Amino acid sequence: MDVTEVLARLGGIAEWGELLGPCSADQIRHAVTTGRVVRLRRNRYALVDTDAQRAAAVAAGGVCSHLSAAMMWGWKVKHEPLRPWVTMPRNRRRPSGNLEVRWGDLDEEEVRHHVTRPARTVVDCARALPWDEALAVADSALRSGEVSRSDLVAAAERSPRTGRTRALRVVEAADGRAANPFESVLRAVALDVPGLDVEPQGEVPGVGWVDLLDRRRGVVVEAESFEFHGTLTALRRDVTRYTELTRRGFVVVRFLWEEAMFDQTRVRAVLADIAPLRQAVGS
Repeated sequence: MDVTEVLARLGGIAEWGELLGPCSADQIRHAVTTGRVVRLRRNRYALVDTDAQRAAAVAAGGVCSHLSAAMMWGWKVKHEPLRPWVTMPRNRRRPSGNLEVRWGDLDEEEVRHHVTRPARTVVDCARALPWDEALAVADSALRSGEVSRSDLVAAAERSPRTGRTRALRVVEAADGRAANPFESVLRAVALDVPGLDVEPQGEVPGVGWVDLLDRRRGVVVEAESFEFHGTLTALRRDVTRYTELTRRGFVVVRFLWEEAMFDQTRVRAVLADIAPLRQAVGS
């Protein structure tokens, strides 16, 4: 069997011993010599097009984890990592290179093809990342179907004491109904505002689905993206939509992507001003 085919079946990265059997030693060496396979480090081989972040983790002697692992699983994140995230065994030295390094002992069942498995990835992110970034990862994980809420809660409860409270908060708030990181980040800000209790993709009878909805207070929070509002048809739809929400007594707050990602102080201030007003009128 061809070395590249074997590597592909093994997830793109494999040890020498994993390749021997399906392939001969001469086949492996020839694949490396001809540039069809890359030797990352001693006893580690990878396909040429293997994801650079996973390859960097393996080359360092660790596994791809945290945000890098989230992207390997195909999840959307608030911001792509600036450098590969790597989890190293506790007894290893810090590797050289531009890496985001964490140390931890991983069980075999927590790793697949040199990438932390979904539940471990979510909990690692929840313990290490800011609240909004971690919630975006957890929402995306649930949305993908790769992991369930009960899996995440169990993994968070098993996690080290340091950071466990943060992890539990993230997985308990995670919701696969969130459509994208933009909505997840807005929800993270809203959940920190006393008096607000928003859910993603709530349905308002007679209007349809809204991005975030506080049913008890009648507050709608919308994540507005330019690509969905650049035509006359879209303008007409939005005018009708927001008029109907107002007719039904809802307060509608709209935020741009730039505000949610880079000006959360303003977003929080707006929501904090609205929450007590809606309580005051009994909405």
